[in-house]
Amino acid sequence: MLNTAYLTHPRFIEHTLAGHPEHAGRIEAIWRQLDEAGLTTRMKSITPAPIADDLVLNVHTRHYLDTLRWITQTHQDTVMLNPDTYFGPTSLEIARLAAGAVVQAVDEVLAGRVTHALAVVRPPGHHALPGNAMGFCLFGNVAIAARYAQQAHQLERILIVDFDVHHGNGTQDMLYDDPSTLFISTHQSPFYPGTGTLTETGSGPGKGYTVNIPLNAGHGDHSFAAVYEEIIWPLARRYAPQLILVSAGFDAHWSDPLAGMRLSLTGYAHIVRELIGMAQELCGSRIIFALEGGYNLDALAHGVRNIAHALLGDSEISDPLGPAPNNDEPAVTPLLAEIKRLHNL
Repeated sequence: MLNTAYLTHPRFIEHTLAGHPEHAGRIEAIWRQLDEAGLTTRMKSITPAPIADDLVLNVHTRHYLDTLRWITQTHQDTVMLNPDTYFGPTSLEIARLAAGAVVQAVDEVLAGRVTHALAVVRPPGHHALPGNAMGFCLFGNVAIAARYAQQAHQLERILIVDFDVHHGNGTQDMLYDDPSTLFISTHQSPFYPGTGTLTETGSGPGKGYTVNIPLNAGHGDHSFAAVYEEIIWPLARRYAPQLILVSAGFDAHWSDPLAGMRLSLTGYAHIVRELIGMAQELCGSRIIFALEGGYNLDALAHGVRNIAHALLGDSEISDPLGPAPNNDEPAVTPLLAEIKRLHNL
């Protein structure tokens, strides 16, 4: 039995714009790396179907969906929905496929057909807001999947961990008042999109179920290992999730052109394996990784390769780029102490 589902779609390359950081070459680099490492054939390959309107509307507004449909019908060329997010003639279909892949991963894992899943998708999703696109993202892929897991599989506790270098503001907004999701985001701060402060902890019944870990530029392997050991592990154990969803962005790597963090591929592999360990201990290994950002193609491709290695039980870690040139990280202990105080750890 193949225990790891691998969900991607050849049409993901249709949504692209020359010169834009979030282009089709990103996913092509991942596909090549997984193939060359012999990993693709070791996973259960699933070609996803597009999601229907009702699942989109669990987290997005009808007006937003209607607007995207209207643009698709009236524009033959790629347009900019805002200064950083483009939308082409087939982008609506491709966004439905991306969200559909994460939703199908939920079905595969929760039905027991596989133990865990890797969804290599684009466009990414964690910045998409209920009523508009943002930050290269069209649909909230992970938030849609969480809502689906609640409705179709009656889950009551879903842990979402976002390790993209940018704060997952869209995912946060969609689930901010919901105690049946625990959302944890590590991100560079101050940085785009300007959200994700320590005091953003949820609202109403969801108060305390959003945990933001805003890190200054320059943090790397040591700081992230401490964050997982001292903050994320205790939070996960206290919450006892039934499923873990991961927004996996590789733009906190030291080589990424858009950010200023110092994670190495080895450091990324460590946190990936920590998350898999949480799933093994707490929820029968049920974990799904969904691709978000990452704009150095080597760091991105090898980062996703290392997720596949970890899910498949391999000890191998691929790190051709090595450690950050400057390993002097800022002190992380004061931030950890403040988070522990805020969240009673």
